[in-house]
Amino acid sequence: MNKAQLSEAIALRTGLTKADARKAVDALVSIAAQTFREDGKITLSGLGSFTVQHRSARLGRNPRTGAPVRIPPHKSVKFRPTVDLE
Repeated sequence: MNKAQLSEAIALRTGLTKADARKAVDALVSIAAQTFREDGKITLSGLGSFTVQHRSARLGRNPRTGAPVRIPPHKSVKFRPTVDLE
């Protein structure tokens, strides 16, 4: 499901207009991105929790040449589903 499909599903289920549902989805994405930039956590009961995971720098390999490549440190988002989803 992409953003447009999610907006349409929300509009159908809630009775909002498609434009209002799209604004709500855009706001959710914006707030989530800001929260993750600040190393926050988002918990949605019935769905799961999203946390920021810090990955340290490491040495990898180029799969074509086998040459060593430095992979810089970065952040990634980790999702843990609730027990109901597993």
